[in-house]
Amino acid sequence: MNGKIVKGIGGFYYIKTENGLIECKARGKFRHKDIKPMVGDNVTIKIENGKGVIEEIHNRSSELIRPTVANVSLAFIVFAVKNPDINFDLLNKFLILCEYNNINMVVCLNKIDLVSEAEREEIRKRINDIGYEVIYINAKQGIGLERLEEKIQGNITVFCGPSGAGKSTLINKLSNKEHMETGKVSDKLGRGKHTTRHSELIDVEDGYIVDTPGFSTLEIKDLMDKDSLKYCFPEFTEYNDKCKYRGCLHYKEPKCALKEALEEGKINKYRYDFYVKTLEEIMEGEKNKW
Repeated sequence: MNGKIVKGIGGFYYIKTENGLIECKARGKFRHKDIKPMVGDNVTIKIENGKGVIEEIHNRSSELIRPTVANVSLAFIVFAVKNPDINFDLLNKFLILCEYNNINMVVCLNKIDLVSEAEREEIRKRINDIGYEVIYINAKQGIGLERLEEKIQGNITVFCGPSGAGKSTLINKLSNKEHMETGKVSDKLGRGKHTTRHSELIDVEDGYIVDTPGFSTLEIKDLMDKDSLKYCFPEFTEYNDKCKYRGCLHYKEPKCALKEALEEGKINKYRYDFYVKTLEEIMEGEKNKW
């Protein structure tokens, strides 16, 4: 029978099927092929001697490595505007990660009561200007949840963002239960404690949400090569094929259409500077491999 992996713990996978939830282990053939089942996978299973076995993993539409989730179609990138302060470099890394995996995304700004309306609007405009939707929320008070519930329908939705941003509280509210342990932000470190124990799909509003471990760093250089990075910046799209040299990285090449657009103020300088910094990290990583 067919089903979807909704939870995986210690080599056991819990498959949602038309006959209910079935605990399974994976066939050894997947290890030999270096394939590991992921939460979100659509699978075919078989019952042998009263125990479930995963026979086949269906093709994935998307695949995240950290958190490890398959077939995600929407990402809520959750950042607090204060406590901890929003880290735009980290936000850009999450945006790149989702673009690389062809996942639609919405930036959710939490703890909006901690800043003035003018500060909120400044942050929103900065994100809107590079082409991303922003939703203001207050996870504890339930503000903005209706809009999130509308977007969840028909999707597998992942919550990305640093620890302490309010992801666990948000998932508790959306799932109408205390599904995850929530942790307080460390006063000493100014960042959240890791509270989530494992990834799991939760049925919500005709879709699924995925609880994901909070973390504060992402290494883009480990995810993609230098030629892929420019395609993760949507605002670069109209210039990628207009440069004089084919395969231009918009770096040190002459007659680069994107750098000309940058000089004309059509490209956000902070985003371009972040692109260059990330590109150099990828190139350094590729050089060290050899």
